[in-house]
Amino acid sequence: MPHFTVHISDTALDEPAEQGLIRGLAEAVGSVYGEPFGRLVAVDLVGIPQRRRGIGGKPTADTAPNVTLSLREAAYRHPEVPDAPARLIAAITDAVVRALGEHVRGQVTVALLAVPEGRSGVGGRVA
Repeated sequence: MPHFTVHISDTALDEPAEQGLIRGLAEAVGSVYGEPFGRLVAVDLVGIPQRRRGIGGKPTADTAPNVTLSLREAAYRHPEVPDAPARLIAAITDAVVRALGEHVRGQVTVALLAVPEGRSGVGGRVA
């Protein structure tokens, strides 16, 4: 199951932003792998108080969304999805910008984590 974790300034999270991020990130994955795959996406939004957020060793008031997608390793090199990592990074960034505004584009960081086959499970079973 594709799983997003988004660490973000809690001041950026209101109901429209939360809904926009959750929907947009699922749609981003669907735009790369197909809409049915997007319906499998889980999203966790983690709001961080401003006083606990820093960049470059200094506290920051920036929204600074840090987006991590955890997905099975094979999906990043699927033969039917050329350039999957680049397409995902662009689609994820665009989804965050649609939800929060163009002013955050330069602050969005995206990490794609690859889970090797046999190292994830659902319901207590290796999947």
